[in-house]
Amino acid sequence: MRIVASDPVLAVHDLAGSAEWFARVLGAEITEPDPGNWMFCRAGDVTIMLGRCPDALPAAELGDHSYVAYLRVDSVEEFHARAVAAGADILRAPTDQPWGMREMALRSPEGHRFMLAERL
Repeated sequence: MRIVASDPVLAVHDLAGSAEWFARVLGAEITEPDPGNWMFCRAGDVTIMLGRCPDALPAAELGDHSYVAYLRVDSVEEFHARAVAAGADILRAPTDQPWGMREMALRSPEGHRFMLAERL
């Protein structure tokens, strides 16, 4: 028995706007399996599932510094350049870490935080 994948599920207020952000910033391909309720954002081998939850407390208002996903990428620098060009909220520019990873952090318009990393 083993875990074979991990796909984040995020509660959002603005379903279409959130999906557009993932397409623009991460290059995700968007599908809408349940129109008006769910949008899936596929980037590489990861699917970020967005669920419309108009009554949920927005992630930006939680006052938490938790990250919803640690995404391994092939080039932190290229993702950073894309995010900057897209006007994304960069929480941390690419930085080499003592644990052997180069990481950057960003936040979606609804406040979800993501770490993007590649092995040094």
